[in-house]
Amino acid sequence: MALTVCGIVQLKMTDRAACDCYQARFFDAFRDSIGGCCQWMKVRRSLEGEWDCDKLVSMSLPDETAFYIWANSPEYLEIPKRRKAGAQGIVLAKEFAPAA
Repeated sequence: MALTVCGIVQLKMTDRAACDCYQARFFDAFRDSIGGCCQWMKVRRSLEGEWDCDKLVSMSLPDETAFYIWANSPEYLEIPKRRKAGAQGIVLAKEFAPAA
């Protein structure tokens, strides 16, 4: 059984223009990927504990192969420098089995 891959990214913006450019290019690269969904969310407040980031990105792809094809695609590889110029971030990836 293929495991779905979920990516979670926490972003604290340092340069809004660079981050906006990254976000626009990110959607273009992700839209052309092998299936999946993505959400960019502005977090207004933490319900528990301190959270000093501005955005949370959640994405999923059908399996590990699709995730690595997207993450290593020429369309995506040209834009992470914009994210790094515009935000500090933590990027996590996790495989999980779809619910039965």
